[in-house]
Amino acid sequence: MRYIPNTNADRDQMLSGTGLKTVEDLFNVVPKKVRSDTVGVVPRDGISEIELKKTLEALADKNTNTKENVSFLGGGSYNHFIPSTVSHIIGRSEFYTAYTPYQPEMSQGMLQSIFEYQSLICDLTGMDACNASLYDGATAMAEAAASAAHVTGRKVILISRAVNPNCRQVIKTYANGSGLEVIEFGYDKILGISDIDDAEKKVSDKTACLILSNPNFFGCVEDIAKFTELARSNGALSIVSIDPISLGILKLPGELGVDIAVGEGQSLGLPQNFGGPYLGIFAVKKEYLRLMPGRIVGETVDTKGQRGYVLTLQAREQHIRREKAFSNICSNEALCALASTVYMATMGKSGIKGVAEQCLQKTNYAKKQLSKHVVFRSPSFKEFVIKTSKPVDEINQRLIENNIIGGLDLGGLYPELKDHMLIAVTERVRKESINKLASIIS
Repeated sequence: MRYIPNTNADRDQMLSGTGLKTVEDLFNVVPKKVRSDTVGVVPRDGISEIELKKTLEALADKNTNTKENVSFLGGGSYNHFIPSTVSHIIGRSEFYTAYTPYQPEMSQGMLQSIFEYQSLICDLTGMDACNASLYDGATAMAEAAASAAHVTGRKVILISRAVNPNCRQVIKTYANGSGLEVIEFGYDKILGISDIDDAEKKVSDKTACLILSNPNFFGCVEDIAKFTELARSNGALSIVSIDPISLGILKLPGELGVDIAVGEGQSLGLPQNFGGPYLGIFAVKKEYLRLMPGRIVGETVDTKGQRGYVLTLQAREQHIRREKAFSNICSNEALCALASTVYMATMGKSGIKGVAEQCLQKTNYAKKQLSKHVVFRSPSFKEFVIKTSKPVDEINQRLIENNIIGGLDLGGLYPELKDHMLIAVTERVRKESINKLASIIS
């Protein structure tokens, strides 16, 4: 039930069972100085369901949303269009209530959906194998770094400062508990792409992997082939975090010789939803298949020759030889992966390419409208950085007054980019909104 009212008789019966006289007695162990007379916005003596619904709706309406406002906020979470097929299919009870199948072969429908997800991600990335999804893009990147350290026997992770700062922080957290060292290399302050010269200075025979994002955190398109060759020539693995929508027009990681492709799958049919739950993409070359954390679903036939699905591989700490496990991942984002599967199947190759083209074209139009503010010279996909003449929070306040959610303030993430804003432009943004944004910023 959405709302469970208790009668006085119900309360008296429960209190009698606990040996207490009043509901208040349940909270006597909590010091009065830290207690409130209300439970959030609800009075302690309760209100009706109608009043409660109105109260909570009024509270929710205080949030800024993308239904009533145009959004230019990105930095890892994007306001893409989601076909109605996604919510209809993932809302079916057999999927919506399902968790990771612990008796997997009994869950053929769920296993098939995961198999389809893996197959589609392999097509999208050009990689040989994909696992059954991870928690989010940040943990996928950290797990990839841990896998690289495991396979190479090395302890140093080399990562570009043009990678999402939040992802870099998660990697440092992983490294802190695993005896690994994280070394960052810089980015070109004019082009906005990772500095290959700095990477060459810092790579060594102790480097386990070299990590980039493409496009990077600033929206700039990297020269992945150069860094892949640099990693290979030093015996390290190349790891690239991708924006899955960008693969509608950019070269695939598999075509560029990348060893491990990771990424945040939110763009593939998942709403922004205040930051989650999201989806971690993890795909590899076939020689690294057994190093993937989590699980892999495979297709086979039963004794009658009928098609069936099984867990082909589980590199998990809960199973045999768990003392040799290199990951504690024991679940997957099954419902989120299903949403992305439905999105990819609905859109198809041409649909995803169309979304990517719109993002690229609208971004370039926005860059022209804000040309005197644009900072980096490299081609960009759906994000770019501008230098503002006023503090970013002041500009964003003016934008929100005009029903526009502004860009991300980079000053808190990159001290050298104070008064810089990261602007994201997806297919949902109209020309008129871009013009309005430019007129307010200029």
